Amino acid sequence: MLFPDVHSAASLTVSPDRVQHFTSDSVSLTCEGNFTEWRVRKFSEDGRLYSDCRRMTGSTCNINTSKSDTAVYWCESGSGEFSNAVNITVHDYGPILVSPVHPVNEGASVSLSCCSREKILSNVIFYYNNKIIQNDTWGELNISAVSKSDEGFYKCQYSGRESAQSWMSVRVAVFSSSFPVWMISGLIFGIVFIFLLFLYIKVCRKKGSADGQDENQQQVYSSLLHGDRCVYETIRGSGNTENGTV
Repeated sequence: MLFPDVHSAASLTVSPDRVQHFTSDSVSLTCEGNFTEWRVRKFSEDGRLYSDCRRMTGSTCNINTSKSDTAVYWCESGSGEFSNAVNITVHDYGPILVSPVHPVNEGASVSLSCCSREKILSNVIFYYNNKIIQNDTWGELNISAVSKSDEGFYKCQYSGRESAQSWMSVRVAVFSSSFPVWMISGLIFGIVFIFLLFLYIKVCRKKGSADGQDENQQQVYSSLLHGDRCVYETIRGSGNTENGTV
């Protein structure tokens, strides 16, 4: 039984942080957020909706688990804010799979294990979507960097006995797909801007140089028109040199 993760100002945490529990375990469900009134609601395996926790202390619901506590749980504030929802399953005997209640962030590390009532078990076989993925003597399945492809059903087997399976959800960051596009777009814009700026400076310099030459020529011709003998002799001397005469 799965429930979507709801994003709101309220949240629900479970201690111990795992989906599967044994009967008679002590489990605490704590509502968090800037609200003064809380209630923990659950939707049971038999399809019934329960509005209140049997033992509510402040914002925490305390449960001594029984089979009837297998359900989907969430918090609701007095003003109607809803938290994320979590699955809790209760079992009479083991082994049980120790897996996180909440979705795991992509890129984070996660460790799954198999345990009895007394201890974490070794020489365990782990399954992912009903396929063996690890036969481990240490009793742990470690994923160093979780990806969306790791999402699915997991279970463990010890001495021929299998645990129930639990769904591990992987949360992908919202910006992970759009951030590279934004970065590339910004880089392209920057390159185009620099290129256009360089082109503009080059054109301005070329135009300035041409204007300078025109201005010099205009000054020479103006001097000649006004009978400036020095300028005339300079141009005449330059012309004679080119003709090979002194």
